[in-house]
Amino acid sequence: MGLWTIFEGFLLLANSLAILNEDRFLAPRRWSFSDLSAGQAKSLKAQLMGLIYATQYLRVPLIILNSICIFVKLLSG
Repeated sequence: MGLWTIFEGFLLLANSLAILNEDRFLAPRRWSFSDLSAGQAKSLKAQLMGLIYATQYLRVPLIILNSICIFVKLLSG
């Protein structure tokens, strides 16, 4: 398992977090920002919610990284 495999794994994880829909998936499970109170801003749930929303805002860099990954796979395989 090399560095490239670890990079691909993190890229897949970021892709899975970026496609989560707040209205259909996160809000019914009380994982939306409106359900987060100020007192639990440092909890694990709040940090995971922050990670989910950060990946949703960084969709354009994810598209670029996915394109690079596909291009490298096409050249190497």
